This record gives sequence, structure tokens and C-alpha cells, in this order.
Amino acid sequence: MPKMAEIVCYSETLEASAADVLAAVKEQGLEGVIAKRRDSVYEAGRRSGAWVKMRVNKGQELVIGGYVPNGASFDSIIVGYYNGGDLIYVARVRNGFTPASRSEVFKELRRGQETPRCPFVNLPQRDKGRWGEGLTAEKMAECRWLKPELVAQIEFAEWTEGDHLRHSKFVALRDDRDPKHVRRETGA
Repeated sequence: MPKMAEIVCYSETLEASAADVLAAVKEQGLEGVIAKRRDSVYEAGRRSGAWVKMRVNKGQELVIGGYVPNGASFDSIIVGYYNGGDLIYVARVRNGFTPASRSEVFKELRRGQETPRCPFVNLPQRDKGRWGEGLTAEKMAECRWLKPELVAQIEFAEWTEGDHLRHSKFVALRDDRDPKHVRRETGA
């Protein structure tokens, strides 16, 4: 394996606004940027707020086909997209919920849409995969399946080689999209 000449590489100071830097990061397809205040100093073991990590997420709407219950609410929603008439599983989404949005989403999940049959054609999967995104038969036993009638806006870092989402995050429910028209976006 080749070794870098220097372990730490410093970039030039960027004379640009945060909006311009983020636009350049998006244009180049990068995951994000880490920035620090010019006048700050490194403080070992402290989180001073002088450093900021900004992730640039991709996003698209996806169909909710189930959820994993947790006590009086849910742990995660199970989402996918249509390929022809087939609903393809891509992620269990746990992040992005506030207490208010979790309550709102749970009300929608429980509105009589439950079904005994899994709507995703590519489940169960053999293993959890490198990033833990796979849904095995064992994990499916915990799931509640829904008629695929709800659409959610989801942000994520990237698509994996296995056609799953990495670092997915709930943004909002969408009532302006027909679930049957939700496809994988090529630019996403």
C-alpha cells in the first residue's frame, strides 16, 4: 500500500463564503467539508465549536412499506422505490425524527394500512451487508408491514454497491407524490 509523504495535509485558506464552498462541494460530488474559524486554536480533547462539519446529503422521496416497532412507537421506517411494478427495499431509516415528527409519522403508520405480507420483492436478504443496511429474515420477524401508500422525503450520504442507502435520515412525509411513481433518481 502506498504511503503519503505527509500524514497531515493542510489546505489553503479559502476566501469564499460558506454558501460558495458548499456549492463547490456539491458540484464536485463530495460528501462534505470540515471548517474552522481562522482565529481558533486546537484544543486537545475539547469540543469548542470552532470546528464545524457540514455534510452535503443527497435526497429523494421513497415509499414506506413497513416499520420496526419500539414500545409505544417505532424504531425505524422501512423504505424503497418502484422498479416497474416491484417495490425494492433500500433502507431502514432511524435518524431525523423529532418527538413531534415521530408522533405524526406513527399516527400515519397506524391508519389501517397494516398488512401481513411484506411488500418488498427483494426481501429477505442473506446478510446485513457491510454497512448493516440489509434486512434478513431474522430481522424481518420484528417488522410490521404496510400497504405501500405513504411517501417520505429521505436524505442520505450515498447509494451503496448493494443498492441501499448509507446514512439515511427522515426529512418529512410527502402527500404530493403517488407512491407508484416513486423511482430511484439517477442523480441521487
